[in-house]
Amino acid sequence: MAAIDTASSVKERLVARRCFFLGAPFNLMSRSTVLRLLEDNPPGRRFRYVVTPNVDYVVRMSRDAELRRYIAGAWLSLCDSRPIRTLARLMFIKLPLITGSDLTADLFRSVVSPGDAITIVAATDEVVARMRSAYPQLTFHAIVPPYGVRHNPEALQACVEFVAQAGSRFVFLAIGSPQSDMIAHQLSCHPRATGIGLNVGAGLEFLVGTKRRAPVWMQRSGLEWAHRLFGDPKRLWRRYAFSVIPLAKLFSHELLGRSARHG
Repeated sequence: MAAIDTASSVKERLVARRCFFLGAPFNLMSRSTVLRLLEDNPPGRRFRYVVTPNVDYVVRMSRDAELRRYIAGAWLSLCDSRPIRTLARLMFIKLPLITGSDLTADLFRSVVSPGDAITIVAATDEVVARMRSAYPQLTFHAIVPPYGVRHNPEALQACVEFVAQAGSRFVFLAIGSPQSDMIAHQLSCHPRATGIGLNVGAGLEFLVGTKRRAPVWMQRSGLEWAHRLFGDPKRLWRRYAFSVIPLAKLFSHELLGRSARHG
């Protein structure tokens, strides 16, 4: 019993190691540690969720109290942005980079086991079909909510009840933010919801090839955003263009706050 208690306390200390940067919480743990925590997930444990904030997420969060509440309720909050990690380094903060896409691929490669039940809230039927084809050894429970689900309380609640009833080990919420965050937060308050939810954005689409991820050299050089922009300019140009100045302001506030604390 003492060994079990010790292991549990170590996990709690790992999860508790967070820093706040640009107004957002980030867990300070390696990718391998995150995978170990996700793997050690006994059946029936109350629902918890993982978020992976990027620049757009952090900027929106600075303006949206509801989104701040959703991220505050997350079990793990992992940095999904090389620019944010770079800014953190300028302030001598070692912020691990763990993207939702990488985490999704890691889980299906090394954690999810044959026979596992997986629930996915997907953007399209094509993603669902490709997941079932790519992983025939898994049991998938899938729901594709209607467009604009964030403004449709009945459809949103249907997603929550579907996930809670399925009772899967892992739940992949892949319909973007804030709708994935809204579902995850409601599930965390649901008395019958179990498992771990992962808000992974386009992670499933990259995994099955309905969207192409940037080449590795672009990922490593911090240019993945450019690849996404060129691939979907109509949808993304406003997001990126209108994130630059707010991000700079958040960073300047961070610098001023640090100077005041150490002045």
